[in-house]
Amino acid sequence: MAENVLQDIGEDRSLLLVDDDEPFLRRLARAMEKRGFETFTAGSVAEGKAIAKSNPPAYAVVDLRLEDGNGLDVVETLRENRPEARIVVLTGYGAIATAVAAVKIGATDYLSKPADANDITAALLAGDEILPPPPENPMSADRVRWEHIQRVYEQCDRNVSETARRLNMHRRTLQRILAKRSPR
Repeated sequence: MAENVLQDIGEDRSLLLVDDDEPFLRRLARAMEKRGFETFTAGSVAEGKAIAKSNPPAYAVVDLRLEDGNGLDVVETLRENRPEARIVVLTGYGAIATAVAAVKIGATDYLSKPADANDITAALLAGDEILPPPPENPMSADRVRWEHIQRVYEQCDRNVSETARRLNMHRRTLQRILAKRSPR
């Protein structure tokens, strides 16, 4: 498969990966290198924008929410410096409003986490006239909900009361959800 990908992406195989989840970023970089890409990684909006200005890549995969800001800022900078770049935005939040904003700014596609390297490669290399195939194993609605609750819980420093307030749910209901195992 790596040879087919290499032929499809042509001369410029540069790929910028922007994500603040370091283990995910390393795994994705290795997987994309195996598929013929020359990867550059950034763990923040500032690093991503610096790379997009100094050495704009042909492809990019950008996380929507980063510790120091919004990944759409990186998308904008990349669009300004390399208009033909193919950009995929990744997010743990599958909201229609953010998908629309990402596409308006210039993203080629929008994928919900966890997306694997095959899904990302398909989205990066899909032609403009066709949609990439649907993912093999999309997350269930229960899993998306659980992931969202877990992320807000972590952002609130594992404070159940604060998380419940921000999610507009009863504290005991949240405690029951947190006590259960993650759905598939």
